[in-house]
Amino acid sequence: MISKFFKNIGPGPLVAAAFIGPGTVTLCTLAGVNFGYALLWAMVLSIVATIVLQEMAARLGIVSQKGLSEIIRSEIKHPILRGFAIVLILSAIVIGNAAYEAGNISGGALGVQTLFGNPIIELGNLKLNSMSLIIGLVAFVLLYIGNYKVLEKVLVFLVILMSIAFLTTAIITKPNLLEILKSIALPKFPKGSILTIIGLIGTTVVPYNLFLHASLAKTKWKAKSDLGFARKDTMIAVVLGGIVSMCIIISASAIPSQDISNASDLAKGLEPLFGAYAKYFLAIGLFAAGITSAITAPLAAAFVASGCLGWEAHLKSVKFRAVWMFILGLGIVFSTIGFKSIEIIKFAQVANGLLLPIIAGFLLWVMNKSTVLGRYKNSKLQNVLGFMILVITIFLGLKGILSVFKMV
Repeated sequence: MISKFFKNIGPGPLVAAAFIGPGTVTLCTLAGVNFGYALLWAMVLSIVATIVLQEMAARLGIVSQKGLSEIIRSEIKHPILRGFAIVLILSAIVIGNAAYEAGNISGGALGVQTLFGNPIIELGNLKLNSMSLIIGLVAFVLLYIGNYKVLEKVLVFLVILMSIAFLTTAIITKPNLLEILKSIALPKFPKGSILTIIGLIGTTVVPYNLFLHASLAKTKWKAKSDLGFARKDTMIAVVLGGIVSMCIIISASAIPSQDISNASDLAKGLEPLFGAYAKYFLAIGLFAAGITSAITAPLAAAFVASGCLGWEAHLKSVKFRAVWMFILGLGIVFSTIGFKSIEIIKFAQVANGLLLPIIAGFLLWVMNKSTVLGRYKNSKLQNVLGFMILVITIFLGLKGILSVFKMV
């Protein structure tokens, strides 16, 4: 029974690994420190929205045996619209993931530094972060092996490790279970919390995961009879990922101090209250969150670029490898020397803000096409839920763009 369950684990854990990166950990930390348990309901809403969209992406991949970017190329007939969509996707996913990759590697390095310190390598006037180099090297080796099963097993292990680490940290803080249940069931909007609520949803429902899931689902499953396994895999992994995010909020709410801006501060804040063990569990969780995102972000970008440009989307193909090497390489360099390209990150945020509602809308449209999915197209309930999520993604996209220009 257990062996059968593990045999049918698919790309779900990779999707969970992708959305729980250092950015999510930081945002959940700030949500807990500033608002306590009050925003846990927003994470539940995020989990539901993510399950609905990711299930559609996985179903599309399995039934059509194509990635989402390949479907966009074939189904958008108007050349100008198709060209706009491809340029936007490449900008948001490829350039965006390159911009965020340094943060993923730095986040993983931060977790290791909490445990072992941070030896700095000096080359003349240049100071290099050795932990960032190690995290980057591990990600490179795993991606270069080019074996989906190896990648899947490593990421499943890291997601389980991350889940245990953050769950244990939350338990150590002895949370009030009744208050947690109330906060999940009764939405609250504390003063100044709107942007954090939008952020919690936006960091969970991410566009590149839709591309990643469709591509990996068709790699894992070839038969339509496997759709049941894909649904279970998606639901279990996304719920597990959501619980991890909620555990971070719960852990952070135990700290009375307001001088917390990231997960490293959270680790230091927990130590005097709950002993060194809390710090170590949190550090392990942050390491796992960083390294899983450092692997999945270049992988997603390579799938997207291959689909958009009509290349072979194979883990060992030269062009596929060239894309993820470029993104991982940039991330390693920027993280190692501590360089932050604010303008590139701002551009990526605007592109992602535009892309999320467009992709959610396209996904909803294509999931109703009998020519693509036949009898596996969306049901009425799936369409209602999808439309509600589309409205949320439009709101999120506008907020993301306006925040870059400091208009909200």
